[in-house]
This record gives sequence, structure tokens and C-alpha cells, in this order.
Amino acid sequence: METNFTPTRKKETNTADIALGFSRIFVGILFIFSGFIKANDPTGFGYKLQEYFLVFRMDFLNDYSTWLAVLICGIEIILGIFLLLGFHKNKVAWGLLLLTLFFLFLTFYSAFFEVVSSCGCFGDAIPLTPWQSFIKDIILLVFVFIIFKYRAHIKPLISNPTIRGLVSTLVVLLSFGIGVYTVYFLPFIDFLPYKEGNNIPALQVLPEGKESDVYEYIYEIRHKQTEEVKKVTDKEYMDGIWEDDNWEVLGEPTSKLIKKGYQIPIPDLLISDAEGNDVTEEIITNPYYNFIVVSTYVDKLSLADIIALDRINTTIRDLASDYPLRAILLTASPSQVAGSLHEEMDLVLETFYVDAVPLKSMVRSNPGVLLLQNGTVIKKWSKITFPTKEELEEDYLGK
Repeated sequence: METNFTPTRKKETNTADIALGFSRIFVGILFIFSGFIKANDPTGFGYKLQEYFLVFRMDFLNDYSTWLAVLICGIEIILGIFLLLGFHKNKVAWGLLLLTLFFLFLTFYSAFFEVVSSCGCFGDAIPLTPWQSFIKDIILLVFVFIIFKYRAHIKPLISNPTIRGLVSTLVVLLSFGIGVYTVYFLPFIDFLPYKEGNNIPALQVLPEGKESDVYEYIYEIRHKQTEEVKKVTDKEYMDGIWEDDNWEVLGEPTSKLIKKGYQIPIPDLLISDAEGNDVTEEIITNPYYNFIVVSTYVDKLSLADIIALDRINTTIRDLASDYPLRAILLTASPSQVAGSLHEEMDLVLETFYVDAVPLKSMVRSNPGVLLLQNGTVIKKWSKITFPTKEELEEDYLGK
């Protein structure tokens, strides 16, 4: 006896396979891209994790944030590649679902309670607001659910178990290796304003033809005779109300963003000496070579960091006897702490003080080094990659 359900079932199967195939490609590529872009700068992603740790009162994890970032980035890349290859379908489907739900919770919490300004989903390459990230995760969850529902249909692209195991091992090593490498040797691609080739003074001002953010200020005012209280905008207030002695302002005005304008890349760089004097312009416009050694918190330097700083200091001291250059240590640590380190290590570096936020953007290494001339970043090095005296002479100073 013939059945008329076979064509319908076949059509449903084909539809499911098409939806599954598209979902695998979309989710796989997105996870790989997201993982790679953050693994390019796991230290920066670690700073973002510290913001979440603070919100959830888990800041005891701050010292491990960079390596947790490497772990998360590696898992994202592994899940994305395994999904495209069809490896470990059940584990991958569960991993994708749980990770997406976790990200969905974080982005919603960040957006609803306004506790984190940017989710860090794609690092500094593609900054997203929490609400944009939340919408992205909602869409992603739809495709992940399709993968989870039809995971039994997934077939591995490599049938040989031995080759499949070898490929899996290589994928895992590559996925975690990228993050480990960039922790020690700096990002492959620098998306920060202090990247090589950028002129720092030019990035501190609003370019001609650009507009900054436009705000509206709201004043709460009270009439002295009638006790009437009302709120007015700054335009209404300046349109005669400020001249009327019958009205008085209550408290401080509140601001409301009306129009988003051009964001100055470096708005917060202020370099000061131990007495608090602003020496920013003096340093960043120096026409000679400037070696800027950055150590956000010198009291958190490990033994390996101290050894690296000593090697950097010795190399710069040797160069300073033969070339006109300036060598500076920038830190956010208190002057007493920095001064003690200066004496203990006999540093040739002049010590100046900067807020931690711009320091973290300068170079993803503690310590790290920037070579500046006329305010332009010529080169950046991590504590491991800082070259020898001979190499610096050959590549820069001797030219």
C-alpha cells in the first residue's frame, strides 16, 4: 500500500538541512571571527572582563582576567571551526547554546542596568553598545537553536578518525596559541589610537569640519514668591529667565545627549610630574627620539617584569651616552611607589604620572615601550620584544 507522506517528509528534511547548513556557516564564521578579533588583543578583552567582574563583585578574578580572556577566545574559535567541520556535534551544539545564552544574559544585564558601556564582543575593532550586542545575540540564538535542534543531521567532513583527531588537536593548539602569542608579543593588528604611525597631538583635538557631541542642559528653577518649581532647557533659561531675579536655580543642571558627534581618539591624556604640573605637550612634541616606557602599576610587576624593565633601562642608558634622546617612565602608581622603584633599580628613566585608562591603551604590555618622535608613534614593543642596543642603532638611531 502506497503512502502519500513520503514527499512531505522528504521536503521537511530538505528544509531542515538547508536551515541547518546556513546556520552552521553563519554561526561558525561569526564565532571564529569574534574569537580571532578578541584573541588578537586578549589583554584588552581582559580589561573588559574586569568591568564585568566589578559589576558582579568578582574582582578577585582581576589578576586572571587576561588568561580567562585567552580561554574564552580559544573556546569561541574551537566551537566555530568544529561546527564548520562537523566535529563533536553534540558537544559543540551544547557549547554554542550555553555560551550564547551566557552572552545574552551579560549583554541584557549591561544594557538594562547601564553598567558596561561596550560589551567587547568584537574587541576594539567593532565597538558595539550593550543593546546592539543584545540584539545581535538574540539573532544568533535563533540560528544556534536550529543547530541544536537538528544536530543529529551534522556529518563530519573528515571520516577518518585518526586524521579527524589530528585536525582537532591542531585546531585546539592554534586557537589557544593565538591568544598566548599576542599576550607576550602584542596584537597582530593594533586598533588603538596609539598604534604605530599615529600622531598623538593630532588625535587630541577635534578635526576641522567635525562636530563634537551636542548636549541639552536641564535646569530646575523655583519662583521665589509663588514657590513654583519647574524644569527648563538651557535655551529657555538663557532666553531671559536668567535675568529674572524672581527665579533661582536649584542644584546643578543635568545633561542629556541630543546628538552624537565625532569622538576624539585621545581625549584623556594628561602627563604630570610629581608636583602635579602638566608636561603633556613638552613630552609628546619632543623632536628627538622619545622612549616612553609604560608600566600601568609598577607595584604589580612580577619578577619577570622587573628583569625585563632592568634590561630596557640598561639598553636605553647605553644609548643615551651616544645619542640625543629622552627616556620616560609613565605610570599610574603613586609617586612614593614609583620613587622607591626608581631608586632600587637606578632607573635612567624620568618618571611621570598618567591615569591608568590611557596607559592601558598605549601598549598591551607591562612594561611596554613606545618610540616617539615629534609626537608620532614610530614603533611599539612588548617587554619581550624590546630590541638590543645594536638593533636600535641599526633600525632607528643610526640612520
